[in-house]
Amino acid sequence: MAALAEHDSATAARILAAARELILKRGVKGLTVAEIADKAHVGKGTAYLYWGTKQDLLFELFARDFLTFLEGEIQALDADPEAGRPHRLCPRVARNALSYPIVRAMQTGDDDRLGAFGQHPRSVELLGRLGPATVVHSVLPVWREHRLVRTDWPLDEQAYALQALMTGFLGAVTRPPTPTSVTVDDPDKVMAAAVTALLDPEEAGPADVCAVAEEGLRLLRERRDAMLALITTYPGTKHGQEPERSGSS
Repeated sequence: MAALAEHDSATAARILAAARELILKRGVKGLTVAEIADKAHVGKGTAYLYWGTKQDLLFELFARDFLTFLEGEIQALDADPEAGRPHRLCPRVARNALSYPIVRAMQTGDDDRLGAFGQHPRSVELLGRLGPATVVHSVLPVWREHRLVRTDWPLDEQAYALQALMTGFLGAVTRPPTPTSVTVDDPDKVMAAAVTALLDPEEAGPADVCAVAEEGLRLLRERRDAMLALITTYPGTKHGQEPERSGSS
């Protein structure tokens, strides 16, 4: 999140940390800016100096989790081009998405935690831009171009099948087990095998793998930078210099 650091202040960071703690503890429903400010030990007016509305504050907080998730994928692919192969990328994206509480809540539709904000247009846009299924979908054409997946299947149908597979695995991992649930010791291994069986990759050489990694990194960085720009230029977000505090705030 270094790209956002210049827009932060110690006060803004404290407010965001307080909002995160409260959301993870009791969810969004009924949460107020006054409660967040009190938790952060600032006046409510101070919070409004940074965000015009509660929705603006929550959107930035949610976006930061998605951006951190995406940054992890960028680092993994940058460190090892082989990490861009379908059978490695898909299980990793699914597992990593679930390790960020807000991304997990958005992906699984956790109404208890998100309340109505989970269906807010900006939340839907966020999931559509940076969600795990979107990350995989954006790389699929690159895989096809460089023979890492089969190409005798229409792209839209192939993308639909892959998204359904990932959604199914995410649901299987996050749903509470029942007496009839089927469990395995290594879900990532099973998912990798399922991805391979679904996409039936052709034989690709090292040059193809490196080309996929390079193009995949470009696409992921473009999405990251676009979301950063959206956060820092959105009219309701007022990052900048540390505001002066008054006795009334």
